[in-house]
Order: sequence, then C-alpha cells, then structure tokens
Amino acid sequence: MNETQPASEPASVGGTLAAQEKKRVRKPPGLLKRVLIRYVAPVLAFTLITSLRASWRVRETGRENFDRAVASGRGTVVAFLHGRAFMLLNTIRGRKRGRWLSMCSKSLDGDGMTKLEQWLGFRVIRGSSGQDGLQALVDMIRMMRDEPGMGACLAVDGSRGPRGVVQGGIISLAQRTGGLIIPVTVSPRPAWIFRKAWDRTMIAKPFARIDLVFGEPVEVPAKLKAPESEALRLLVEERLIALQAQADAISGFGDTEPVRVSAVV
Repeated sequence: MNETQPASEPASVGGTLAAQEKKRVRKPPGLLKRVLIRYVAPVLAFTLITSLRASWRVRETGRENFDRAVASGRGTVVAFLHGRAFMLLNTIRGRKRGRWLSMCSKSLDGDGMTKLEQWLGFRVIRGSSGQDGLQALVDMIRMMRDEPGMGACLAVDGSRGPRGVVQGGIISLAQRTGGLIIPVTVSPRPAWIFRKAWDRTMIAKPFARIDLVFGEPVEVPAKLKAPESEALRLLVEERLIALQAQADAISGFGDTEPVRVSAVV
C-alpha cells in the first residue's frame, strides 16, 4: 500500500515555496564586485574590443541601405540581436561619434556597460524593461526629435530575451520619430560563443573575417493600429532572422543553436 503526503501541504509544494522565497531574497553585491563591474571591467572590455577590432577584417554587404537612411536626415534606428552587440557597437561607433543613442539597463552590469558604450562614442539612455524601459524610450524619442539626424541603436531582443524575438519598443521609437529601421547583423569566422548566456553572445577571434550585413529599411507610419504595429514587429523580426542566415551563408560560419527561440508562456 503506497503512502501519501498530508493533504495540507505536499512536500513538493513546501519545497517550491521555500525555493521561491530564497530566490526573492538576493544578497546585494559586495564592494569588491561593484568596483570590478563599474570601474575595472569597462576598461578591460574597451581595451579588448578596440584591440580585436583593429585585427578584424570586415567585409560589408548592403552598406548602401545604411548610408541612404543616414543621409535622409530622418533619424536611423539600427536594429540588431543582443548576442551580436559586442561586435556591432564597435563597428557603428566610428560613424558620427556622439550622434548615436543606445540603451543600457539600470542594473549593476548596466553601470559597466554604460561606461563602455560612452567611451565608444554613444550617448546612453538608462532603462531596459518595465517602467524604466518606458521612460528610456520616451527619452530617446525626445532626443531624436530635438536633434535632427540623431540615430539610435537597439538590441531588439534584449535585455532579457527570448533570444531572437523582437520587442515592440523599436516600432514605437520609429513611429514617433519618423526614423527608418535598418536591420543589421554580423557573422564572424572564427568566433567565441558564450553558450551559457541567454543570447549566446558571439565575439570574433583575433584576425577573424567579419561579414557585416545591412538589410533593407523598414518604414513605420506615424499612425498605426495595434494589429499593424504587431505586423511590423514581426516583419522586423523576420528580416533580422533572414539577414542572419544570409550573413552566415556568406561567412560560412554559424551557431549550432537556432537564432530565435520561442517565447516562454
């Protein structure tokens, strides 16, 4: 005869609740960790990224799409995948320094990334999700309206994923600024892949060949209904996924895992 757990609180439920409570109570980072992330890591990352960039052999495809969008003066919104940000931000930085906006979270990691991106020549807006992300989006819209020709760079599936799934913020940004969305991606050969990271961050190795591919611009009307906005979000997502496949075909290198994963319901 099998024994059963008491009906009042099954062991599995009690253990789950305890695990959830433990997960909610997170110990704040110590002083050493804060110093390393805020001050030491950005210096090391900047040195690494600029040194690597000097050795990379970059081959561009579709550059005319980017150049036309910038020349239009409407404001360019560069859309890319979070896992390719390390290589792309350093590539974009040489194009009109100080004329590009980027977004970093208000987390401790975001403090370090903010310093790095500022040194790379970006004007950084803080925020990534929830209310912080909404305010950051509003700030970006205001700055792009106030300064004609200002562009923005957004990791469209960040900062928490799911990988390869475009968030709706980029559509709102382009809609309210009149900007053109330019999907951009890279495919390096050879490269390191951070396989445990949610975005599977990819960094080209020294002297790697990098194929930088610019897609066709996506026009976003000033007036949109919800279904139209969703259709444009899906269009940007499909363009980016197809662009990554194109870049990987050109370079001959690709990740063993899919570029896009399904959202967790």
